[in-house]
Amino acid sequence: MIDLRALRDNPDKFKDGCRKKGFAVDIDHILALDARKRQLMTERERLRAEQGKIEKELGPQLGRLGGQIKQLQREGKAAEAAALQREVDDLKARPAGYKAEGARLEAEIAQMDPQLRELLLAVPLPPDSDVPVGTSAADNVEIKRWNPPGFDASKPFESQRGFTPRNHIDLVRALGLADIERGVKLAGTRSYVLTGDGMRLHQAVLRYAMEFMTERQGFTPVSVPVVVREEAMVGTGFFPAGREQAYHIPESQRQSADDAEGKAKGSDLFLTGTGEVGLMGLYGDEILDEASLPLRLCTVSTCFRREAGAAGKDTAGLYRIHQFDKVEQVVICKADEAESRAWHKRMIGYVEEILQSLRIPYRLLQCCTGDLGPKNADMVDIESWMPGRGESKDGVPTGAYGETHSASRLYDYQCRRLNMRYRAGGAGGKGETVFCHSLNNTVIASPRVLIPILENHQNQDGSVTIPEPLRPYMGGRERIG
Repeated sequence: MIDLRALRDNPDKFKDGCRKKGFAVDIDHILALDARKRQLMTERERLRAEQGKIEKELGPQLGRLGGQIKQLQREGKAAEAAALQREVDDLKARPAGYKAEGARLEAEIAQMDPQLRELLLAVPLPPDSDVPVGTSAADNVEIKRWNPPGFDASKPFESQRGFTPRNHIDLVRALGLADIERGVKLAGTRSYVLTGDGMRLHQAVLRYAMEFMTERQGFTPVSVPVVVREEAMVGTGFFPAGREQAYHIPESQRQSADDAEGKAKGSDLFLTGTGEVGLMGLYGDEILDEASLPLRLCTVSTCFRREAGAAGKDTAGLYRIHQFDKVEQVVICKADEAESRAWHKRMIGYVEEILQSLRIPYRLLQCCTGDLGPKNADMVDIESWMPGRGESKDGVPTGAYGETHSASRLYDYQCRRLNMRYRAGGAGGKGETVFCHSLNNTVIASPRVLIPILENHQNQDGSVTIPEPLRPYMGGRERIG
């Protein structure tokens, strides 16, 4: 969620951010609702002050007027006494009137709160000024390429390796690494079953990535739930935008067999599409110790994505699937832009080191404004070279880069939604509480990463050379097949 005070102070910044990101949000309507709410709150406080003042003064006034009424009655001045009694009755009724008007204002404010919150949740974080402006992934800008020694992804695979590359679908079938047909039979389209060395390689990749981050980079390993409440999805910025990508468990509609009244039990739940949801949600509604920052967290979790809107895209094989496993890195740091930018580069560097160790060609893409999504101030995609991908030329694939990682810088967008803060001023400090900054990046996602591993390390005889860092997790073997 964006900072409402920042929106009031500089609405044009957020209007420009919406335009650059392609989000249709009526900023003026939000500001009008906010102004009306603040006006109602001011009026409510004025009424409370008036009510308090009257209640404080009412006792002495009523006592004085009561004495005057009795005196007039003793003097036989009934008309004057009756008039004064009406004045007393009016005074007694005034606090009740203020209370009723205050209750009306409270009800109007309460009615506006969810509407205003819903609108604010839809306002995207403005992109950083150095992010290139564009409308889609087609406008992303390549900023770096890396090739392993002896191979150049810009040249034909066959001319460098001496044989025509097979795509990963042919390789997994020939080597018995996956059973896509039985996976589809079991769970529908975009499903698969890893078998034999395919499952071993999958586990090897995850173990290598997890140990790389925890043992070599000092990240804390954490297990997280993959079934979460809606609050976690909203808090991390995956809802309301992106709701169509999540699998929904309507637990609130389930009725208990022991419930005679047939009332629904529990809250709706959602399957997470990334370990980022669990890692960030852990510290929601907490004030962290500034000395503990930055928190460097890493998890491996099963991820679920409906791939809504991806009909006809990469329907075969292991590229675009509904269920996969991912090692995710998250950093929660102090509210400092320079520190956030530095962590962004470091987190990308970890992934580069892993891909280079696996000898997988890759490139870095600076995402344009239209490809950032609502929650990112900046995002860099890492795409791995896949020789079996791309359009075929005379029956031979030309090869293409495919996204395997995505590194995001979010500043306080998630932490504000999650109400995750730290108290400035160091240990035991008494400074104000400040919303943290957060960043995330894929460490490895499998089985998608198996595609560049298999296709880049395939041999002419149909076997696949196991990258050296993965061999300890594969029983020391050097080849599959």
